[in-house]
Amino acid sequence: MSKQIKADLLLLLITVIWGSSFTLMKNVLVHIPSFAYLSLRYLVALAILAVIFHRKFRGINARSLIHGFLLGIMMVGGMGFQVTGLYWTTASNSAFITGTSVVFVPVVSTLFLKKRPEWNSVIGVVLAFAGLFFLSGGLDFRFNFGDFLTLLCAFCWTFHIILIDRFTENADPELLSMLQIGFAALMFCIIWGIFEPEPVTINGPVVVTLLITGVFGTALAYAGQTIVQKFTTPTHTALIFSAEPVFGAVFALLIPAPDGSTEKLTMTTVAGCLLILVGMLISELKVFGKGRTKPAEPPAMETE
Repeated sequence: MSKQIKADLLLLLITVIWGSSFTLMKNVLVHIPSFAYLSLRYLVALAILAVIFHRKFRGINARSLIHGFLLGIMMVGGMGFQVTGLYWTTASNSAFITGTSVVFVPVVSTLFLKKRPEWNSVIGVVLAFAGLFFLSGGLDFRFNFGDFLTLLCAFCWTFHIILIDRFTENADPELLSMLQIGFAALMFCIIWGIFEPEPVTINGPVVVTLLITGVFGTALAYAGQTIVQKFTTPTHTALIFSAEPVFGAVFALLIPAPDGSTEKLTMTTVAGCLLILVGMLISELKVFGKGRTKPAEPPAMETE
């Protein structure tokens, strides 16, 4: 099994974890303000990574701090716009619009990184976007303010993927993981203190959601993405992440809302899921010929 396939499998596992978080986040916002939740989630994640990778702090230098800060800004924009948008839009709409980064990534990658996507990935992206459209309800989709905020979130995640690809070429990915989450946690705490200073009630659902999304959806997920993305391409990464709303739709069927209701399975949901999965398979199996991938061995890391 090549390093790229292993990387893609880990990215797919991360996608499953993120897919489960849409419904969990929407449910927990009934109990806790959005930026209070994000601050606590990222502090939990930072604590976990600090325990695992604490020796990496010795490698901190000016460049790693700048890179971590820039990635942290993209994280804050991505999560902040997404969670705030959930107040005005549905979990399925949020998943769809967040997933549109699958279209933005190859465009930005071509313009700024000069990395042209292979044909398999282009076809996969087109199918994935069509699938995202069906998952959102097709022509019944209605764009509102929450959807606009979520679109800004998609742009932030697009540049997060692009910057990780650029920065991990000559950097320690474990250190970069901690720094980006650390800066994001700091910024979320500042926003929390300024805009949501009211007391927070911590109850069972909040604790469970913080543990699941903090440990698995943030610490392990972003660390895993930062470490393995150097073995694949930005377009390939975005295509795998496009399956996030597929798993979001599955978990929306299984996880009840605070009122006990769950989302219903429709033909458009099934069609959307199938299109996304077919798009991923075409890209992964290189149906239309061998594609260009990253070298098997990554460049040497910084030691200064």
